[in-house]
Amino acid sequence: MSNTSSIRRAARQRREYLYRKSLESQSTSTTDKKRQLISSEAKGAPVPTEIRNEYDDLKKSVDADDVRTEEGVKTIDDEYATLGLYDPRICVTTSREPSSRLKQFSKEINLIVPNAQRINRGGYRVDELVNAAKEADFTDIIVLQETRGEPDGLVISHLPLGPTAFFSLSGTVLRHDIEGVGSMSEVYPHVLLDGFESKLGARIGNVLRSLFPVPKPDSKRVVTFHNDNDFISFRHHMYAKSGMDKVALSEVGPRFEMRLYQLRLGTLDQTQAEMEYVLRPYQNTGKKRKVL
Repeated sequence: MSNTSSIRRAARQRREYLYRKSLESQSTSTTDKKRQLISSEAKGAPVPTEIRNEYDDLKKSVDADDVRTEEGVKTIDDEYATLGLYDPRICVTTSREPSSRLKQFSKEINLIVPNAQRINRGGYRVDELVNAAKEADFTDIIVLQETRGEPDGLVISHLPLGPTAFFSLSGTVLRHDIEGVGSMSEVYPHVLLDGFESKLGARIGNVLRSLFPVPKPDSKRVVTFHNDNDFISFRHHMYAKSGMDKVALSEVGPRFEMRLYQLRLGTLDQTQAEMEYVLRPYQNTGKKRKVL
């Protein structure tokens, strides 16, 4: 695809986004009116004067609403509206000049995520990397980072419009470092998300879930993201039935801990995009405050 075509496509996507934002503002106004109508009917009170002229249309809309439509249009969640309908394609890469340990970690991430393709970063700038991934029809980019040879960062950027989630990594254990590690199948895994209870938690759950296609019911492979006090533990297992009511688990690695420190609405190259969440230094002392 030529650079001119890429620029035209980006411009078209911006226009579509602005159009969806205008629909969202209209939908918010209609949703507020419907809530007023529902509230007045529940209390047996007269219909508010400001919506009496629209009563018939609002009543029909309320009666036709379901769980998906009663909250109106939400542009912020529109990136994952088709989650599960199409298999994702993931681009896995690293920071520049990766160490041998980070290269090995990227290979293992590439095995964990179905339909992933690992590419060497080389001299690509971030904007060039994002544009190349868009042109190749990747749905997400995973960028792995390190400090002194130890993996310590993971970035997931959803394409073509975002969002982008930044995680710190700790306690990374590669497959060959796990004692008695089992063999790993490349069948699509079941994804278990545990402990993501808040609105932001559900958002991060979508970010993680979107990396994996829908598995077959008989798949014996499981990846787990367990949230405990905003620290997300990743584990990867194969299982087999060893009896009528018994299941044998075999860890196949790798394992690591993640912590979200930034979530922004744009893609990885859009450094000025609106921030959805940022971990502040003073939040580390708020032990009782859980964001996920």
